[in-house]
Amino acid sequence: MNGRRRRAAVVTALLAAALAGCGIRSTEVPTDFGPAPSRVPCVMSGSGIASQSGGGAPVQVFLVCAAQLVTVDRTVRVPGGKAADDRVRIAQALLDELAAPPSEPEKDAGFATDVRGGTRVFGPGEGDPEDALRFSTPPEELSAFALAQIVCTLGGSAAAAEDRTVIMGGPADASLRRYTCTPEVRSRPGTVAPPARTVKRGK
Repeated sequence: MNGRRRRAAVVTALLAAALAGCGIRSTEVPTDFGPAPSRVPCVMSGSGIASQSGGGAPVQVFLVCAAQLVTVDRTVRVPGGKAADDRVRIAQALLDELAAPPSEPEKDAGFATDVRGGTRVFGPGEGDPEDALRFSTPPEELSAFALAQIVCTLGGSAAAAEDRTVIMGGPADASLRRYTCTPEVRSRPGTVAPPARTVKRGK
């Protein structure tokens, strides 16, 4: 029995010496892998969110982050006008907000936008449904990300139809389509286009 104990003691001593020779401590010591990442993709800090607040109505717009659509809180000022023009004015304000460069906190969190400025929104033309929106840039000419951003942002606003779809078309007598924002569009806007169906126009 004593012989076994002596052999065990020798083995333990040799193992400890081998570990020391390899630079490995035999005791458990926390390892420092450096500081933890300071930024979490697609999440802004409290100070970053606070910096977005300002005068105007609170809204949510969809920006691109990590190849997905993610909502960001913004505030917009909608100019006064006729009640019949509310949908158009809201749509224009949201479109302008999408086209604005992301703030520094948004950039730091990985947010970007593919919507370009300069596009104007108009109300329905003759024979169009009353909730139709016409754009100076035809929707089919937009990039996949930009179209998804616009459809999902407008679809969650007062500019949408009662069923949360968005009827959009180019200028003049261009065809109209009813677009829908789906979870698949939000998760893969670059490869999944918003479902759309042609809208019949009256005479």
